[in-house]
Amino acid sequence: LCSPAEHFKVVITAQKHCEYTLSSLGLIFECVSVLCYFDEQVVVAVLQVIQEHERAIVFRLGRAIEGRAKGPGLVWFIPWLDAIQTVDLRTMFFNIWPQEVLTADAVPLKVDAVVFFWVVDPFMWVMRVVNGPQAMSLLAQTTLKTMIGAHTLEDVLTQKLAVAKRMEMALCLEFKSRAGANVIAANGEVSVSHALVKAASTFEGNTVALQLRFLQSLLSMKSSARSVVVFPVPTEVSDVTVSSLP
Repeated sequence: LCSPAEHFKVVITAQKHCEYTLSSLGLIFECVSVLCYFDEQVVVAVLQVIQEHERAIVFRLGRAIEGRAKGPGLVWFIPWLDAIQTVDLRTMFFNIWPQEVLTADAVPLKVDAVVFFWVVDPFMWVMRVVNGPQAMSLLAQTTLKTMIGAHTLEDVLTQKLAVAKRMEMALCLEFKSRAGANVIAANGEVSVSHALVKAASTFEGNTVALQLRFLQSLLSMKSSARSVVVFPVPTEVSDVTVSSLP
């Protein structure tokens, strides 16, 4: 039997040894080299621990693997082929320093704010935004000036919560509209490419239609306000020139 003090020392020592062992195991799992054999070649892969509040995007030779974020847990990557970028999902914040704003009734004000935000889609956060926190700061400053400028001094003083709620909704709508614009632009490019392929297949083997399209292009260039000099070349001459090339 031991005294209570000695028993307390033994418990503390055991806890320290346990914490040291767990930290050592964590460091071992943080970066573990694993040999994998593919087609008689040795590839060294590394395991990295991604925390619960983080997500990782792995780029292999410049391309995002699987097109999504990975984690939490162990993530594989090859050191000389892959680059890994982590995104923090916890709530972040920044201050907006006092800004000179003119209200709707022409009263100058100095307003400041604190903005809290968190990342919902880590993959789009990395792929579509160069500097996310700075972009959020600039967008919040612009939205703050716009919202204060749309209200009178009385509304700003008596409806602070309502103005803050409208500002939050404006920020969300701004991000959603930009994302929607990117989707619409991508769909438009796909539609244009399909139309070009269809037009090329229509003009193929139809010299009359191709000549009419050529004359229409010349007419549209002539009607423009810019000074453009056009030298039309018959298609027979261009065909002979192309066929004579080595």
